[in-house]
Amino acid sequence: MTYDFGLYFTQELGNRFGPDTDSWPASAEQVTPFFAIVVNALGTDDAARWFEAARKAHQHVVTAEQDRTHHFGFAHHLETKAHPHQEPTLPVVAAFEATKALHEVTRRDSGVDVDVFFNCALRACSRSSGRPASTPTAAAATA
Repeated sequence: MTYDFGLYFTQELGNRFGPDTDSWPASAEQVTPFFAIVVNALGTDDAARWFEAARKAHQHVVTAEQDRTHHFGFAHHLETKAHPHQEPTLPVVAAFEATKALHEVTRRDSGVDVDVFFNCALRACSRSSGRPASTPTAAAATA
């Protein structure tokens, strides 16, 4: 059996928001493909680390906005937390751009915080059945 992140992510969304997809946040359908891009580009192990870095970047932005202090934006914080001091590979660029997009889409949805989606993505990545190995290029870029 092959690993199907999209299926597992959707199941995690169902666990979080209930089985009736009409009651899910509007952004859930829009961000699912972006999460899958990250996993397809990096593999599940590196994607999990990536989602954790993205969650930390998001929290940094939220805290700065709540404190009304200066920050450099989500993309900057993601870059410094996900792959500092390394030239990004094509898989990392794909993951970076997809994460910026899913973050922006979710920030425009008042019904959910992107952190909820990151939690669902982390749980989906942790399902062990048929997990593909991380690519060596992605592993080196996110280490």
